[in-house]
Amino acid sequence: MIATTNRHTSQREIVPATQSRARVSAIGARSFLLEAPGDFDLVAQRRIWALSRTVKGWPDIAEDIPGMTNLLVIFRETPEYPDAVVARLLDAWKNAQSIDLTGKTIEIPVHYGGEYASDLPALCDLSGLRDREIVRIHHEATYRVFALGSAPGFGYLYGLDPRIYMPRKTVPSLKMPKGCVTIGGMQTGVAMLTGPNGWNSIGFATLDMFDPTAPTPAMMAPGDTVRFLPARIEL
Repeated sequence: MIATTNRHTSQREIVPATQSRARVSAIGARSFLLEAPGDFDLVAQRRIWALSRTVKGWPDIAEDIPGMTNLLVIFRETPEYPDAVVARLLDAWKNAQSIDLTGKTIEIPVHYGGEYASDLPALCDLSGLRDREIVRIHHEATYRVFALGSAPGFGYLYGLDPRIYMPRKTVPSLKMPKGCVTIGGMQTGVAMLTGPNGWNSIGFATLDMFDPTAPTPAMMAPGDTVRFLPARIEL
């Protein structure tokens, strides 16, 4: 399974979020999604990682899937008392101590601009920045992998500079090539598959980050650090 918050259509909110309290939603009959309150940041993600470590020890859990400042918990059987499950999750969240995952550093060479940077002009218009400045801001940042999902090996990265945030497209590109370096909202990433994609492409990476035949298919893992290296700039 993959770690996302919007792929489940049958969400039912049980406990609404406040600035200090997590939100818990029922996803079907035996799955519950806990979403961290507050900002989308590393502080919240570290508590999600801690919560994931806690629930892994619960004998009635089939699977837990950390997402972007959220955790999907899947029980082996449909809980008889959902309210008790919610209380249990909220208590575990309250007591979760922040942890940091020690991961590897991944350097991704990028060809910025050129034929694959189809959305760079629109980002210039939106941000008011020149294309070369956008490229500099993007590759000078250091990113952390919060979670994997959406497509095999795709890493959701935290650390994008707010100056180059760009909303996802209302009409996705129908056939964005695998390897495109993209921006979607406050995140950046690398397309893992060729196909429809609502993110905005600013370059291209040839590094293959998912090999289904390898012992560990996905190059990225939660906690890893990612740097984008400007192998070529064509503006």
